[in-house]
Amino acid sequence: MFVKICGITTVDDALLAAGLGADAVGMIFAESSRRITQGEARDIARRLPAEIVSVGVFRNERRERVAELANSIGLRAVQLHGNESPEDVQWVAERVPIVIKVFAASDPTLHRVEEFGPVWPMIDSPTPGSGRAFDWSALEGAWPHRRFILAGGLHAGNVAEAIAAVRPWGVDAASGTEASPGRKDPVKLRQFLAAVREAAPDDDDGGPGAAAPFAAAPAADRPRPPDPDEDA
Repeated sequence: MFVKICGITTVDDALLAAGLGADAVGMIFAESSRRITQGEARDIARRLPAEIVSVGVFRNERRERVAELANSIGLRAVQLHGNESPEDVQWVAERVPIVIKVFAASDPTLHRVEEFGPVWPMIDSPTPGSGRAFDWSALEGAWPHRRFILAGGLHAGNVAEAIAAVRPWGVDAASGTEASPGRKDPVKLRQFLAAVREAAPDDDDGGPGAAAPFAAAPAADRPRPPDPDEDA
C-alpha cells in the first residue's frame, strides 16, 4: 500500500519517514503552521533516496507558480489542495510528472474526477487539511472500482479501520505522526507505518516501495496514475 507522510519540514524527518518505509513525503507551500521555504524543500528533495516521491502541497496557487516551483526545486509531484479547476489541473499535469488532486469527501466533483485529467485522486475530510477524521461510511459504495489515496485524521490507532472500511490504494498522514506541528514523532511514525503494513489487504499491489517504478522515470515518460476503473 502506498504511504505518504505529509507536513515534512526537515531533512531528518524526511529521511526518517523514508527509512521507516514511506513511499512519499509531502512539503507544504500553502499557508500552514507546517509551511516550508523553497530552500528547505530543495534541501529535502536533494537528500531523499531516488525511490521516494517528493510532493509539494499547494492550495489555490497560480498554476504557473506551481509548475515553476516544482521544477526548480526538483519535486517529483505536486498535490493540489484547493478549488483548482479541471483546466488548471490538466495544465499542471502537462508540466509536472505526478499530480495528486484532493477532493473533500462531500465534494460533488468527486464523481467527475476524469475531468481533471491524469491525476491521482485523494479523498480528505469535508474540510481538507484539517487533520480531522470523517465518517468513512460516506464513501461506502461511492467508488467501488476506483483507486484513491485516503487522508483525514489518520493515525496508528485508526488507520487499520479506515483501510478495512474503504480499501484505498494509499493513505496519507500528517498530524497523526507528529510530536508538534511540523515535527515528526519517531514512535508515532513507526507505529503508523507498521499499522498500515499490518492492515494492507493480502491482494494489495501497492506495497512497500510502490513508488519506485514511477519515481525514477524520466520526465518524458509520464508515470501512470492509479487507474480510476481498476480495483484497489
